[in-house]
Amino acid sequence: MLKKLLVLLAVVTVLGACSSGSKPGAAEDSVFQLEDLDGNTVNLSDYEGKNVYVKFWASWCPICLAGLEEVNALAAEDTDFEVVTVVAPGYNNEKKKDAFVKWVKGVENIQDLPVLMDEGGDLVKEFEVRGYPTSAFINKKGELVKTQAGQLSNDQIKDMMDQLN
Repeated sequence: MLKKLLVLLAVVTVLGACSSGSKPGAAEDSVFQLEDLDGNTVNLSDYEGKNVYVKFWASWCPICLAGLEEVNALAAEDTDFEVVTVVAPGYNNEKKKDAFVKWVKGVENIQDLPVLMDEGGDLVKEFEVRGYPTSAFINKKGELVKTQAGQLSNDQIKDMMDQLN
């Protein structure tokens, strides 16, 4: 249990550096949970021991929307890493939770894309995400290897994830 908590705290710190690159420092004291579109609670420690690609995005971001189908295809592939996306209903001009869930369930070609909701944007604020989309590359140890603002192709994502191994 302690190992899982330490990994979760490491992931919290790692994701906190999503604004422009690595931000060294101690793990955050807070532990958080996000909901998926069906209301299930997801802990970031659920991905312990796996490389993880995290994409922060918003429904009002045309670049984000243009890349959803491609990221969905990546999430459906049999890769050696996990794909997770995070949105913040009710924060930074994002739709409120109920409206967002209704809207996103009507978006085509994203059925394999895990969407986690940071309602109100507390996590986005804590992690200082400055723009959308923002990508985070996390290794199996829960360490942030790289963050990058802007849309990335699946080939670029795979290349970066290969470098984590």
